[in-house]
Amino acid sequence: MTESSYRWVLWLLALLGLALDQGSKYGVFYCLYQNSQVGEQPIIPGAFNLLAQYTHYPIAGDGFLDRLRAVSCDYWPVVNRGALFGLANERNIPPPVNTLSNLVFTWVSLAAAIAIAAWSLRRTLARDWLLCSALGLILGGTLGNLYDRVVFNGVRDFLHWFYGFNWPVFNIADSCLVVGAFLLLTQALFARPAPSETAPEQPAQEVAEAGEQAV
Repeated sequence: MTESSYRWVLWLLALLGLALDQGSKYGVFYCLYQNSQVGEQPIIPGAFNLLAQYTHYPIAGDGFLDRLRAVSCDYWPVVNRGALFGLANERNIPPPVNTLSNLVFTWVSLAAAIAIAAWSLRRTLARDWLLCSALGLILGGTLGNLYDRVVFNGVRDFLHWFYGFNWPVFNIADSCLVVGAFLLLTQALFARPAPSETAPEQPAQEVAEAGEQAV
């Protein structure tokens, strides 16, 4: 009997998360750029805005990475060089300069992506749809922010929730990481582990002989 495999869920969610993250970042930063170099669009008045911030540093050069940086605008965007929601962020540093914190989180993200890809090869993982969903979202969020760290020397954020509490600006990749981590915790606490191997059926003749000997 063929076993169900949910490995495709992992890779589908990873690709969707990466595409939505990068598409939203480039789109929002392009659409909201203004002469003041700060673009803001209310989504829920008094609660939630789209926020695209740029520096006064022009993007110089005509290399491959420079062309990727200049898709939205000819100026470097304001980026987060730290962890999720701005933790360990190094501020007041020109964006063309790559910082130690960004380099550290770049390698951490790369190691996490490789570990998840290797984990996806395990047979027991393929039979667990919740685990595949969690790892797919985490991988998509990791790759989305990893792209930013390599190309922009930091992560572009644009989602700003400030109703009741002025939440740090975040992005789609951050949301994928948070939801994926929640699903992973749920899987660890409540899901039953799948059996590693199916026990082979004993031939009917051997069962009959064993019964006769018992009598």
